[in-house]
Amino acid sequence: MRNLGLVASVLFGFSLLSQPALADKRIALVIGNSAYQNVIKLANPANDAAAMTETLKAANFDIVEARKDLKATEMRRTLRDFADKARDADVALIYFAGHGIEVDGTNYLIPTDALLERDTDVYDEAFSLERILVTIEPARKLRLVILDACRDNPFVKNMKRTTASRAIPRGLAKVEPASPNTLIAYSAKAGSTALDGDSKNSPFTAALVRHIATPGLDLRKAFGFVRDDVMKNTSNRQEPYVYGSLGGDDVPLVPVAVVATSPAVNVQAETRRDYELALQLATKDGWNAFLTQHPDGFYASLAKSQLAKLAAEDAHSAASEKARLATEEKTRLAAEGARKAEQTKAAADARAAENARIAAEKLKTAEQERAAAGERARAAAEARVDAGKPDTPSAGPQLATLPAPTADVSRTPAPADLPRQVQVELQRVGCLQGSVDDTWTVASRKSLERFNRYASTKFDAKTASTDALDAIRAKSARVCPLVCTHGSEVNGDRCVKIVCRAGTFLNDDNECEKKRSRTEAKRNVPRRERDESDRPQTQARAFRVQPSGQIVCDNGGCRPVRPGCRLVSRDMRIGLTNVEVCN
Repeated sequence: MRNLGLVASVLFGFSLLSQPALADKRIALVIGNSAYQNVIKLANPANDAAAMTETLKAANFDIVEARKDLKATEMRRTLRDFADKARDADVALIYFAGHGIEVDGTNYLIPTDALLERDTDVYDEAFSLERILVTIEPARKLRLVILDACRDNPFVKNMKRTTASRAIPRGLAKVEPASPNTLIAYSAKAGSTALDGDSKNSPFTAALVRHIATPGLDLRKAFGFVRDDVMKNTSNRQEPYVYGSLGGDDVPLVPVAVVATSPAVNVQAETRRDYELALQLATKDGWNAFLTQHPDGFYASLAKSQLAKLAAEDAHSAASEKARLATEEKTRLAAEGARKAEQTKAAADARAAENARIAAEKLKTAEQERAAAGERARAAAEARVDAGKPDTPSAGPQLATLPAPTADVSRTPAPADLPRQVQVELQRVGCLQGSVDDTWTVASRKSLERFNRYASTKFDAKTASTDALDAIRAKSARVCPLVCTHGSEVNGDRCVKIVCRAGTFLNDDNECEKKRSRTEAKRNVPRRERDESDRPQTQARAFRVQPSGQIVCDNGGCRPVRPGCRLVSRDMRIGLTNVEVCN
């Protein structure tokens, strides 16, 4: 019977972990660039983006951001903001309709204010496909980029080539995503161009909105249907293509809504049975899986108490081991006669580790007592239910028998680890100055003060605290602004080097400025400054001392009197003599 109970508990743990997770968070960014300023405007991208936006909203995406006719600065800001939203997303999608171009095998999406007078301007005025992929990189399950940007590009006709060997072919280049679970869909195969069509929408987008949001339809099959429709409607002149790969399971963009068809059951009895099996399993995974299935109510409170107890026990074990190692190090240094500074530091580390161990032991005892009190309350409540009393363990009076809930200890680090955890979170939100360390340094204090300034909080920066840790963890995006040194500029979440065009240089204002010839530079200098610059040479010539033509003789022989000196007759008690005197 004991083995059967163990097997049942293990099977229960796996069954809990295999239950469907909460609904995935799906976000999308839709861009339609039609009103190009320096080439002929496009008719369809704005309509295509509007159709795609409505399709995704109807598919119940959590976030659908629609943007049209973006200039370079607007497009850069939009991508940066969307990258922040992708940090906690499961599915991230970017759709772009407009002009695209390939230069030397790299694909670029073109904003509406691009000029592209020469081929190298694409590096400054357009956005590489790699930049788009970086924007959605944080998404956990699926990253999808859809480009209806393979049109015949008018920029290429008037673009000057700085290098004769630089290739600028038609359409976009083939691409292989480096990250798994990433798909990139082209409206036309690499090296070919797409058609705008005669209707309101392009053939590609018209087929896309017809198939991509079909509930339960795998994305690869959906894009296969899109390909068939486009080839049929363009008489095989245009073939959409998808690059990247997914796993063996179906990956629909819109999951099928699950409708409960099972007969009604006694939910409270089922929750009680699941709790008892989780109690036998007695692992963090088992309790977390139980809370996923039963997040609220009497038994959920008990489960959280059990989870907190396990976390406190683990923290106590870690703190005890750290205290033991610190004591051994202190003893070793004393026995080896190490320097006094080393022994002092070791003694301080040992005291801190011992204090952390004591705090962890108190926390463990408190959580064990709280869990035990919860079990006593559960036993009393279930006894009343089994005796046929009208109240149930989930009723209000029984909840009062539990001790007051404490903070979620499963996320609370041991006191000795608190400085590192706070520093890690400060680094995530862009506020950490310096590197992550186990101690709370001056740089750590300045980093928390910086967080207080930009997050409008008032945490004491002298020490690391759990309140500060929870507040920083609650921030899902960057808090402190990114500051770049001279010679670089902000690009998303990174500082990139500023590359100036030929004939320009980077000035003190961190901007590219046109170089001036020497004649222009001297012409622009005020006359007074030019006079001042010439004056020292004139004065030097005026004060140049001419040779005197006199000769002086001494024990070393005779020689001309040095410039600026003169001969003076002096009584040397033996007779008059000439002496060279210099001012």
